[in-house]
Amino acid sequence: MFLYGMKIMSEGLEKFAGDRLRTVLASMTKNRVMGVLTGIFVTALIQSSSATTVMIVSFVNAGLMNLTQAIGVIMGANIGTTVTAWVISAIGFKINIAAFAIPLLAFGMPLIFSNNSKKKSIGEFIFGFSFLFMGLSFLQQAANNMNIGALVANMLAHVSGNSYWTILLFVLVGALVTMLVQASAATMAITLMLFDMNIPGFGFEQAAALAMGQNIGTTITAFMASLTANTQARRAALAHMFFNVFGVVIILPFFYPACDGVSWFVTHVMGADNNPLFKLSAFHTAFNIFNTLLLIWFVKQIEELVCKILPMKEQDEEYRLKYISAGLLSTAELSILEAQKEINSFAERCQRMYGFTKTLLDTDNEKDFMNLFSRIEKYEAITDRMEVEIANYLNQVSEGRLSSESKMEIQMMLRQISELESIGDSCFNIGRSLNRKREHGEESFTPQQHEHIVMMMSLVDQAFDEMVLKVEHPAQRKNINKSYNIEHEINNFRNQLKNQNVRDVENGKYSYQLGVYYVDLIAECEKVGDYILNVVEACLDTKGGSAHKDEE
Repeated sequence: MFLYGMKIMSEGLEKFAGDRLRTVLASMTKNRVMGVLTGIFVTALIQSSSATTVMIVSFVNAGLMNLTQAIGVIMGANIGTTVTAWVISAIGFKINIAAFAIPLLAFGMPLIFSNNSKKKSIGEFIFGFSFLFMGLSFLQQAANNMNIGALVANMLAHVSGNSYWTILLFVLVGALVTMLVQASAATMAITLMLFDMNIPGFGFEQAAALAMGQNIGTTITAFMASLTANTQARRAALAHMFFNVFGVVIILPFFYPACDGVSWFVTHVMGADNNPLFKLSAFHTAFNIFNTLLLIWFVKQIEELVCKILPMKEQDEEYRLKYISAGLLSTAELSILEAQKEINSFAERCQRMYGFTKTLLDTDNEKDFMNLFSRIEKYEAITDRMEVEIANYLNQVSEGRLSSESKMEIQMMLRQISELESIGDSCFNIGRSLNRKREHGEESFTPQQHEHIVMMMSLVDQAFDEMVLKVEHPAQRKNINKSYNIEHEINNFRNQLKNQNVRDVENGKYSYQLGVYYVDLIAECEKVGDYILNVVEACLDTKGGSAHKDEE
């Protein structure tokens, strides 16, 4: 119940403040200090360092944040997550915390059924908050009923309480338990509860060691989320792991003096000697602040280290989506951002593929021609896969709770990827026509034919430039008249060349078969122009439908 409550509370707040959180993360991470402060703020707000780090990995995966920014935010997330311990320490285990959780639950339940998405998210947050403390109360009752204190005391009776080996053992236990439950806040709550029970052999030092282990264990969530992500996202997850592990290694030699220092601070500065839970919370916070202050100056070195361990593999990246993966769904809005990045990449790939066909036109060497044609064929297969994978991803996103605007955006994206895949097909058809002409040993295009093909391809190139601009920059979508004008030029030029071809064949300027290849290329270029305009229209969600396909 505790874990479920924390999950619902975190998700509710993330949905409510999703756009704001993303704006904060994107705009307030310009330097490492701002990144740390942003990580503290966001994690303290959503009360889950795991949620923050997974979000950061998603941002890096989507290309919305670079690795340097991500490392700073991750450092701050470690500090922000300590707020949970302070809240539990302040409330304590001496009062019936479920007593005020039930009225909150009654207040939050009606909001969950609201049609207003913001109210619904607030209701989920209140619902999760109530369940969190009800779960904490039930956990405490279960521990008392099962006499957990005696069981733990019996286990610790055979362990030397003051040796460094014991501290290492508790660090390991804290890491393993946190890896299993994938929630450091939950294991911290359990640690606070055990510490509050005054179990023989389980004092402040042992509890502090568990807290340090939890810092290591919590890295497993982001690590698992990054397994299906791109190289940059995996680097961010690895940097998170290195930072937390290295922090524990640094503190261990000075562990006992650090504990004494925290005890003195809580007793003489805070004046909270009557609440031992504050000692553990203070240690948890001081430990993370110290690590951040120490390692924030080595962000570049950490980045270089993870880049060496996980080098970029261009070949691997070429055959997979760069920005989206099924393992990184957090909120619908973030998923849509990731999908849009992938569509941007799709559009650029199509333009690159079209560039290959232009080069193929002027390639005379047999080996070079076949290598380039094979590359076009490979790109066509990749565009097919990209369409299917992005569509599957968007369909998965659409199964979640979405606003009407998000639903329309997904429909727009589905249309875009369909048209982009058609561009890939047409580019392959251009390459195939050139290859057939070569295989059949037809004479070369006449200088005039070649000039006209180049002119047509140049017009399509202009259309591509406009399309990529509109796809990647929403601010440029206000006026698509230039795209329409280019499309009209392409259509008119196509009609002019078709009519000219009939006259040239009749006059014997070139063979009928060469004229067929020539017209096929011109017609296929015109089709590419149609599909390009359809993509541009999809960016605007134009009600007029697809671009008009002129009858052949």
